[in-house]
Amino acid sequence: MNQEQAILLVEDSDDDAELTRLAFKQARIFNPLVRVRDGVEALDYLFCRGEHAARNIDERPAVVLLDLNLPRIGGLEVLTAIRADPRTCHLPVVVLTSSDEERDRIAAYSRFANSYVRKPVDYDQFFGAARELGLYWLVLNRPAPNGGSVSG
Repeated sequence: MNQEQAILLVEDSDDDAELTRLAFKQARIFNPLVRVRDGVEALDYLFCRGEHAARNIDERPAVVLLDLNLPRIGGLEVLTAIRADPRTCHLPVVVLTSSDEERDRIAAYSRFANSYVRKPVDYDQFFGAARELGLYWLVLNRPAPNGGSVSG
């Protein structure tokens, strides 16, 4: 596991973001957790625009944890933009959302989400789910070569 590679958390809920951070800390996942609060900021981060313009675009996150219900630009639109760009099309994207609607799952997988996880409402279950997500995507999963970029 590359502990320098960031985890991008796209989450508008302060409570859910803090629970995720605490769960990763408890699981001894020390990768930087970069939290953005909406879809516009997520795309700005990934494509080095706006206040993230100085970020090196070649430093891709290890995984994107993406809420669907976001202000400004929704999670499905963010996922579509990620998959449409050759620099990010292979990034692991986990939809982490409160929705358990079949239409949302179909929409996420049809846009090539790597995983769809419903956020548990119970504190302990949420903690466990976040910890397991981090361990799987950062320890067990083997990413695409070259950080997932088609262009290298």
